[in-house]
Amino acid sequence: MTAISRRLALIVGGLALAAPGLALALPAIGKPAPAFKALDEAGRVRSLSDFTGKTVVLEWTSSDCPYSHKHYDSGTMQALQAKAVKDGVVWLTVSSSAPRNEGYFTAKTARAWRVKVGSHATAILLDSAGVVGRAYGARTTPHMFIVDRAGRVAYMGGIDDRPYQDPESLKGAKPYVANALADLKAGRPVADPVSAPYGCAVRYAAA
Repeated sequence: MTAISRRLALIVGGLALAAPGLALALPAIGKPAPAFKALDEAGRVRSLSDFTGKTVVLEWTSSDCPYSHKHYDSGTMQALQAKAVKDGVVWLTVSSSAPRNEGYFTAKTARAWRVKVGSHATAILLDSAGVVGRAYGARTTPHMFIVDRAGRVAYMGGIDDRPYQDPESLKGAKPYVANALADLKAGRPVADPVSAPYGCAVRYAAA
């Protein structure tokens, strides 16, 4: 085995240890976004292909995560959702928490949570089996992905550059997702297509 091969093996092994059960063929900027089908909180089947020609945001969330709470309790997430949807963006909030894990949603509890926080998302995807989450390599709540109108991954990472629970950290934060959406709307390349996601670990079912 060459030195390069050994290094690659160590990297792959490290990824597997850091994120057990996640697919290794993860999304890549400029490449087609992983296709998916999932039920939403209203019982409808939602597919990425349903939104061909539209910009799509995927937001991983957990109702029990303090990092998600920071953005919802402050109204930051809802404001971003509302502006995006007004601009014709499809916003899909995704719950990949497995049953009996924190943040797990049934259709009923997802609907109740949506009303409670005043979400402006297009739909909440119920991904308790972790199929969508693993396809995207979603690691945290929140973990954000943007798919452009051509169906390619245009952004993936954190919602901003402040990996803290304190709502005061939102002041002066660099809003990666908002900026990426503005770039796409203006027809510009996304200036910061990748950033480090932060938040609570997604509570996947055991692999």
